[in-house]
Amino acid sequence: MEQARAPLSSSIPAAWRYALYLLPPEPWYGLGTRWLGRCARTNTAISADQREAFACEAGIDLATLDRWTEAPRQYGLHATFKPPFRLATDRTVDELDAALRRFAQQQQAFAIEPALQTLRGFLAWRLRHGDPARDTLHQFADACVGEFDAFRAPPPPTELARRRRTGLSDAQERHLQRWGYPYVFDTFTFHVTLTGRLDHAEQLACYRALEATRMVLPAAMPIDHIALFSQAAPEAPFTVARVYRFDGSTEDFDAAQSALSA
Repeated sequence: MEQARAPLSSSIPAAWRYALYLLPPEPWYGLGTRWLGRCARTNTAISADQREAFACEAGIDLATLDRWTEAPRQYGLHATFKPPFRLATDRTVDELDAALRRFAQQQQAFAIEPALQTLRGFLAWRLRHGDPARDTLHQFADACVGEFDAFRAPPPPTELARRRRTGLSDAQERHLQRWGYPYVFDTFTFHVTLTGRLDHAEQLACYRALEATRMVLPAAMPIDHIALFSQAAPEAPFTVARVYRFDGSTEDFDAAQSALSA
Protein backbone atom coordinates (compact mmCIF):
# COMPACT_ATOMS: atom_id res chain seq x y z
CA MET A 1 0.00 0.00 0.00
CA GLU A 2 1.65 3.22 -1.14
CA GLN A 3 1.57 6.50 0.71
CA ALA A 4 0.04 9.34 -1.27
CA ARG A 5 2.39 12.32 -1.30
CA ALA A 6 1.84 15.94 -2.21
CA PRO A 7 4.19 18.94 -2.30
CA LEU A 8 4.56 20.60 1.08
CA SER A 9 2.52 23.75 1.55
CA SER A 10 4.14 26.74 3.21
CA SER A 11 1.48 26.88 5.91
CA ILE A 12 -0.94 24.57 7.72
CA PRO A 13 -4.58 25.73 7.62
CA ALA A 14 -6.09 26.96 10.86
CA ALA A 15 -8.28 24.41 12.65
CA TRP A 16 -10.50 24.16 15.70
CA ARG A 17 -8.19 21.69 17.48
CA TYR A 18 -4.82 20.04 16.97
CA ALA A 19 -3.19 16.92 18.42
CA LEU A 20 0.29 15.36 18.40
CA TYR A 21 0.02 11.71 17.46
CA LEU A 22 1.96 8.76 16.15
CA LEU A 23 0.85 7.77 12.66
CA PRO A 24 1.44 3.99 12.75
CA PRO A 25 3.50 2.75 9.79
CA GLU A 26 2.68 -0.13 7.50
CA PRO A 27 1.46 -2.80 7.90
CA TRP A 28 -0.29 -1.56 11.07
CA TYR A 29 -1.72 1.42 9.20
CA GLY A 30 -3.26 -0.65 6.43
CA LEU A 31 -4.84 -3.15 8.80
CA GLY A 32 -5.99 -0.57 11.32
CA THR A 33 -7.41 1.78 8.71
CA ARG A 34 -9.43 -0.95 7.02
CA TRP A 35 -10.62 -2.02 10.47
CA LEU A 36 -11.72 1.51 11.43
CA GLY A 37 -13.13 2.33 8.00
CA ARG A 38 -11.47 5.72 7.46
CA CYS A 39 -8.06 6.97 6.33
CA ALA A 40 -6.85 9.90 8.44
CA ARG A 41 -4.06 10.68 5.97
CA THR A 42 -6.53 11.57 3.24
CA ASN A 43 -9.77 12.02 5.22
CA THR A 44 -11.51 9.45 3.03
CA ALA A 45 -13.79 6.59 3.96
CA ILE A 46 -12.81 3.08 2.96
CA SER A 47 -14.96 2.06 0.00
CA ALA A 48 -18.09 0.01 0.67
CA ASP A 49 -16.74 -2.93 -1.32
CA GLN A 50 -13.42 -2.95 0.59
CA ARG A 51 -15.22 -2.59 3.89
CA GLU A 52 -17.61 -5.45 3.16
CA ALA A 53 -14.77 -7.70 2.00
CA PHE A 54 -12.74 -6.92 5.12
CA ALA A 55 -15.66 -7.68 7.45
CA CYS A 56 -16.22 -10.97 5.62
CA GLU A 57 -12.53 -11.87 6.00
CA ALA A 58 -12.75 -11.09 9.72
CA GLY A 59 -15.79 -13.35 10.04
CA ILE A 60 -18.18 -10.66 11.28
CA ASP A 61 -21.00 -8.64 9.79
CA LEU A 62 -20.34 -5.07 8.70
CA ALA A 63 -22.90 -3.58 11.10
CA THR A 64 -21.05 -5.11 14.05
CA LEU A 65 -17.68 -3.89 12.81
CA ASP A 66 -19.06 -0.38 12.31
CA ARG A 67 -20.50 -0.36 15.83
CA TRP A 68 -17.25 -1.56 17.39
CA THR A 69 -15.19 1.09 15.61
CA GLU A 70 -17.55 4.08 15.63
CA ALA A 71 -15.79 5.93 18.47
CA PRO A 72 -12.16 5.72 17.23
CA ARG A 73 -13.10 6.24 13.57
CA GLN A 74 -13.40 10.01 14.01
CA TYR A 75 -9.79 10.24 15.22
CA GLY A 76 -8.25 7.90 12.65
CA LEU A 77 -5.59 5.31 13.44
CA HIS A 78 -3.12 6.89 15.85
CA ALA A 79 -1.42 6.80 19.22
CA THR A 80 -1.64 9.91 21.41
CA PHE A 81 1.44 11.84 22.53
CA LYS A 82 -0.24 15.20 23.21
CA PRO A 83 -4.04 15.00 23.23
CA PRO A 84 -6.32 17.35 21.27
CA PHE A 85 -5.98 21.01 22.20
CA ARG A 86 -7.18 24.39 21.00
CA LEU A 87 -4.43 26.78 19.95
CA ALA A 88 -3.54 29.45 22.50
CA THR A 89 -4.64 32.93 21.47
CA ASP A 90 -1.08 34.27 21.49
CA ARG A 91 0.26 31.49 19.25
CA THR A 92 -0.02 30.84 15.51
CA VAL A 93 -0.16 27.67 13.46
CA ASP A 94 3.06 28.65 11.71
CA GLU A 95 4.80 28.92 15.09
CA LEU A 96 3.53 25.45 16.00
CA ASP A 97 4.79 24.12 12.67
CA ALA A 98 8.25 25.63 13.23
CA ALA A 99 8.43 24.28 16.79
CA LEU A 100 7.52 20.78 15.59
CA ARG A 101 10.24 20.90 12.93
CA ARG A 102 12.85 21.83 15.55
CA PHE A 103 11.59 19.27 18.05
CA ALA A 104 11.57 16.39 15.56
CA GLN A 105 15.15 17.08 14.45
CA GLN A 106 16.29 16.74 18.06
CA GLN A 107 14.88 13.21 18.44
CA GLN A 108 16.44 9.81 17.82
CA ALA A 109 14.39 7.02 16.23
CA PHE A 110 13.65 3.92 18.29
CA ALA A 111 11.31 0.93 18.09
CA ILE A 112 8.66 -0.58 20.33
CA GLU A 113 7.01 -4.00 20.44
CA PRO A 114 3.22 -3.60 20.29
CA ALA A 115 0.68 -6.29 21.12
CA LEU A 116 -3.11 -6.47 21.00
CA GLN A 117 -4.47 -5.89 24.51
CA THR A 118 -7.40 -4.31 26.34
CA LEU A 119 -7.33 -0.92 28.05
CA ARG A 120 -10.21 0.59 30.03
CA GLY A 121 -12.69 -1.59 28.13
CA PHE A 122 -11.45 -1.11 24.56
CA LEU A 123 -8.98 -2.96 22.34
CA ALA A 124 -5.70 -1.41 21.31
CA TRP A 125 -2.15 -2.15 20.27
CA ARG A 126 -0.12 -1.54 23.43
CA LEU A 127 3.43 -2.19 24.57
CA ARG A 128 4.30 -5.81 25.18
CA HIS A 129 5.08 -6.62 28.80
CA GLY A 130 8.74 -5.93 29.46
CA ASP A 131 9.31 -3.91 26.27
CA PRO A 132 12.89 -2.55 26.63
CA ALA A 133 11.89 0.69 24.89
CA ARG A 134 9.25 1.55 27.50
CA ASP A 135 11.32 4.23 29.26
CA THR A 136 12.41 5.79 25.96
CA LEU A 137 8.81 5.92 24.76
CA HIS A 138 7.58 7.48 28.00
CA GLN A 139 10.35 10.10 27.92
CA PHE A 140 9.35 11.03 24.37
CA ALA A 141 5.65 11.23 25.28
CA ASP A 142 6.48 13.37 28.34
CA ALA A 143 8.50 15.74 26.14
CA CYS A 144 5.60 16.10 23.69
CA VAL A 145 3.25 17.08 26.52
CA GLY A 146 5.64 19.53 28.17
CA GLU A 147 7.39 21.10 25.17
CA PHE A 148 4.18 22.07 23.40
CA ASP A 149 2.03 23.08 26.35
CA ALA A 150 2.60 26.77 25.62
CA PHE A 151 0.56 26.23 22.43
CA ARG A 152 -2.44 24.85 24.34
CA ALA A 153 -5.41 27.00 25.32
CA PRO A 154 -7.12 25.98 28.59
CA PRO A 155 -9.95 23.51 27.97
CA PRO A 156 -13.50 24.75 28.60
CA PRO A 157 -15.36 23.59 31.72
CA THR A 158 -17.58 21.31 29.64
CA GLU A 159 -14.55 19.32 28.49
CA LEU A 160 -13.19 19.01 32.03
CA ALA A 161 -16.59 17.80 33.21
CA ARG A 162 -16.70 15.19 30.42
CA ARG A 163 -13.31 13.85 31.46
CA ARG A 164 -14.36 13.62 35.08
CA ARG A 165 -17.46 11.58 34.30
CA THR A 166 -15.25 8.53 33.68
CA GLY A 167 -13.94 8.66 37.25
CA LEU A 168 -10.39 9.90 37.82
CA SER A 169 -7.71 9.06 40.35
CA ASP A 170 -6.05 11.85 42.35
CA ALA A 171 -3.08 11.83 39.97
CA GLN A 172 -5.32 11.93 36.91
CA GLU A 173 -7.28 14.86 38.36
CA ARG A 174 -4.02 16.77 38.98
CA HIS A 175 -2.93 16.17 35.40
CA LEU A 176 -6.33 17.24 34.10
CA GLN A 177 -6.05 20.54 35.95
CA ARG A 178 -2.41 21.19 34.96
CA TRP A 179 -2.19 19.70 31.47
CA GLY A 180 -5.81 19.52 30.32
CA TYR A 181 -5.75 15.70 30.08
CA PRO A 182 -5.70 13.01 32.78
CA TYR A 183 -3.51 10.40 31.08
CA VAL A 184 -0.04 11.96 30.90
CA PHE A 185 3.33 11.39 32.57
CA ASP A 186 2.92 8.72 35.29
CA THR A 187 -0.62 7.89 34.10
CA PHE A 188 0.32 7.67 30.39
CA THR A 189 -0.29 4.37 28.60
CA PHE A 190 0.76 4.00 24.97
CA HIS A 191 -2.10 2.69 22.84
CA VAL A 192 -3.33 2.62 19.24
CA THR A 193 -7.10 2.48 19.73
CA LEU A 194 -9.04 -0.06 17.66
CA THR A 195 -12.51 -0.09 19.28
CA GLY A 196 -14.84 1.78 21.56
CA ARG A 197 -15.72 0.42 24.99
CA LEU A 198 -16.94 -3.18 24.76
CA ASP A 199 -18.09 -5.82 27.21
CA HIS A 200 -15.92 -8.86 27.83
CA ALA A 201 -17.69 -11.07 25.29
CA GLU A 202 -17.29 -8.47 22.54
CA GLN A 203 -13.62 -7.99 23.39
CA LEU A 204 -13.05 -11.70 22.82
CA ALA A 205 -14.99 -11.51 19.56
CA CYS A 206 -12.76 -8.63 18.45
CA TYR A 207 -9.64 -10.65 19.18
CA ARG A 208 -10.95 -13.49 17.05
CA ALA A 209 -11.96 -11.15 14.23
CA LEU A 210 -8.55 -9.49 14.04
CA GLU A 211 -6.81 -12.87 14.13
CA ALA A 212 -9.07 -14.06 11.30
CA THR A 213 -7.66 -11.39 8.96
CA ARG A 214 -4.38 -13.34 8.99
CA MET A 215 -2.38 -10.12 8.74
CA VAL A 216 1.15 -10.86 9.96
CA LEU A 217 2.51 -7.88 11.88
CA PRO A 218 6.22 -7.39 12.59
CA ALA A 219 7.47 -7.71 16.15
CA ALA A 220 8.78 -4.12 16.20
CA MET A 221 7.12 -0.81 15.28
CA PRO A 222 9.49 2.08 14.52
CA ILE A 223 8.93 5.43 16.21
CA ASP A 224 10.64 7.90 13.88
CA HIS A 225 8.25 10.85 13.64
CA ILE A 226 5.58 12.94 15.26
CA ALA A 227 2.38 13.75 13.36
CA LEU A 228 0.27 16.88 13.69
CA PHE A 229 -3.41 16.02 13.34
CA SER A 230 -6.08 18.71 12.98
CA GLN A 231 -9.82 18.92 13.49
CA ALA A 232 -11.44 21.55 11.28
CA ALA A 233 -14.56 22.05 13.42
CA PRO A 234 -16.38 20.49 16.38
CA GLU A 235 -17.52 16.96 15.53
CA ALA A 236 -15.35 16.95 12.37
CA PRO A 237 -12.97 14.01 11.88
CA PHE A 238 -9.29 14.38 12.69
CA THR A 239 -6.91 14.34 9.72
CA VAL A 240 -3.15 14.37 9.28
CA ALA A 241 -1.94 17.95 8.81
CA ARG A 242 1.78 17.13 8.55
CA VAL A 243 4.28 14.44 9.56
CA TYR A 244 7.63 15.52 11.04
CA ARG A 245 10.28 12.84 10.81
CA PHE A 246 13.28 12.69 13.09
CA ASP A 247 15.64 12.89 10.09
CA GLY A 248 14.41 16.45 9.46
CA SER A 249 12.07 15.65 6.57
CA THR A 250 8.35 16.42 6.56
CA GLU A 251 5.45 14.87 4.69
CA ASP A 252 1.96 15.95 3.70
CA PHE A 253 -0.74 13.79 2.12
CA ASP A 254 -3.00 14.38 -0.84
CA ALA A 255 -6.62 14.31 0.29
CA ALA A 256 -7.79 13.85 -3.28
CA GLN A 257 -6.12 10.48 -3.62
CA SER A 258 -6.98 7.44 -1.52
CA ALA A 259 -4.08 6.16 0.58
CA LEU A 260 -5.47 2.66 0.21
CA SER A 261 -5.23 2.54 -3.56
CA ALA A 262 -3.08 -0.16 -5.06
